Amino acid sequence: MRIHAESTWTPPPPDPDQPPAQIGRILRLFRPYRGRLAFVGLLVGASSLVGVASPFLLREILDTAIPQRRTGLLSLLALGMILTAVVTSVFGVLQTLISTTVGQRVMHDLRTAVYAQLQRMPLAFFTRTRTGEVQSRIANDIGGMQATVTSTATSLVSNLTAVVATVVAMLALDWRLTVVSLLLLPVFVWISRRVGRERKAITTQRQKQMAAMAATVTESLSVSGILLGRTMGRADSLTRSFADESERLVDLEVRASMAGRWRMASISIVMAAMPALLYWAAGLTLQAGGPAISIGTLVAFVSLQQGLFRPAVGLLSTGVQIQTSLALFQRIFEYLDLPVDITEPERPVRLEKVRGEVRFEDVDFHYDKDDEKSGPTLDGIDITVPAGGSLAVVGATGSGKSTLSYLVPRLYDVTGGRVTLDGVDVRDLDFDSLARAVGVVSQETYLFHASVADNLRFARPDATDAEVEAAARAAQIHDHIASLPDGYDTLVGERGYRFSGGEKQRLALARTILRDPPVLILDEATSALDTRTEQAVQQAIDDLSTGRTTITIAHRLSTIRDADQIVVLDAGRIIERGTHAELLAKGGRYAALVHGDARMDAEAPPLPWDGGAAAPEGEGARGEGRR
Repeated sequence: MRIHAESTWTPPPPDPDQPPAQIGRILRLFRPYRGRLAFVGLLVGASSLVGVASPFLLREILDTAIPQRRTGLLSLLALGMILTAVVTSVFGVLQTLISTTVGQRVMHDLRTAVYAQLQRMPLAFFTRTRTGEVQSRIANDIGGMQATVTSTATSLVSNLTAVVATVVAMLALDWRLTVVSLLLLPVFVWISRRVGRERKAITTQRQKQMAAMAATVTESLSVSGILLGRTMGRADSLTRSFADESERLVDLEVRASMAGRWRMASISIVMAAMPALLYWAAGLTLQAGGPAISIGTLVAFVSLQQGLFRPAVGLLSTGVQIQTSLALFQRIFEYLDLPVDITEPERPVRLEKVRGEVRFEDVDFHYDKDDEKSGPTLDGIDITVPAGGSLAVVGATGSGKSTLSYLVPRLYDVTGGRVTLDGVDVRDLDFDSLARAVGVVSQETYLFHASVADNLRFARPDATDAEVEAAARAAQIHDHIASLPDGYDTLVGERGYRFSGGEKQRLALARTILRDPPVLILDEATSALDTRTEQAVQQAIDDLSTGRTTITIAHRLSTIRDADQIVVLDAGRIIERGTHAELLAKGGRYAALVHGDARMDAEAPPLPWDGGAAAPEGEGARGEGRR
């Protein structure tokens, strides 16, 4: 199925008035690790309390130990300052270790949750969504959260505790100087909130642009993309297109980096100027006849004020970072909140032994049932395939043949009627039973970038070497595999491009044979092969089909003439059914197709029933369309 650009899935726009990504939901991500986080909180609190002790020790040194020449007291106070530095550093290392571990576990949980959610999504989602977009959500968006989930929580608690402890200590030293130090704090908070909102908006645009660029890379740098680009002479055009995408990302990265930078710099300038203001205020107070402030108190207070500068700026920066990261959380939650249309029932039926009878009972199917303009893809389908029997489905492009086969393994669910396996509605079966019962071999064979053995064992990870080899022999591919330098350890390459079309099809058949399903769906399994290769693959299919319930979607007479039952579809409805001989005797649509007097549709070439490549199936009027 080809996908039109306009059918690409796009998430709903975020609501700017609603707290983005739901703060409570984010906090719930950390719930499994609350014990470790509580310990981090204790370390942070202890570190903050120990840290504010140094200015008081310094005051005693300046006001008492040095003026009174008390060497012993001076040594103890100096040792105390050294010990506070050591304790603070040890606590810092421990809290970093624990918080980073917790953050990485949260990221792992998010990645796993998104991947599991995508595994549950219906096939229609992936026909509407670019692969690069999905990859970007998992890699770039979750990866962009790293600083937030690994250090932000600890930084927030640490800085907040340090600020509170420092302010209390400053009040204990001199309340008047404390008031002077905190006058501009509300202005700083307002500035940081404005900066955070700006960066959040830019981050949302940046992540979308990164997703678009990832999709471009995934599509154009795959084996198929490279072949298409070079054979069409579009390599330079693709490079320019990628450069344009990258240029837009550069602009967004610069804007994200510079958003509010001058305003945050102004905060830093004011905070750095505060010591001078404190000395100036103390001098004016003394000249006005106010109470004198000792040198030790003033130096200790300035030390505290400077100590307040780091956590205060850190707290404001953390607020900005949190607002920015909410855009990333929101994009991840969009995927986690996607509705899953195909689910197991609360009490699924498990079939221990499957006979293989398949029934289509008054089946209707719409790809978009909310669109009144589009007709049904399938309409009133009634078919019974006895256990061990064979059904062939033929018809014009867009008649609904492949869609019919997709309903048995629940790649889609019917919108009317039901499909049953051994009398049980497939929607009532547990996923494992259905997967064990139904095997699918399609025209578009997919092989992983792994060894031949690993690709075959994807069907049955516990299969022995002997079972893998037996499956390959049954698919008539063992001799070829054995002739390779590395045999079954040969790396098949990206999407199996080291193998020919026929070899890939036989590997797919071997994989299905290893799975040993009672029901077999063959969707155009040989339509893209030349006549000689088709004969070898067809022999393997015939061997595989023996004793199984088989549903074959095909163009070629050689693949369907021996079927127990043949149905002809037209616009989603059955217009003829019977055996090959019966349908020929009727002299209807099937007979016309066999004799080459009809075309698949107005634009397709005549049917190559006895050889040659069949015309590929296209999509319908809605992107997914009828197949």
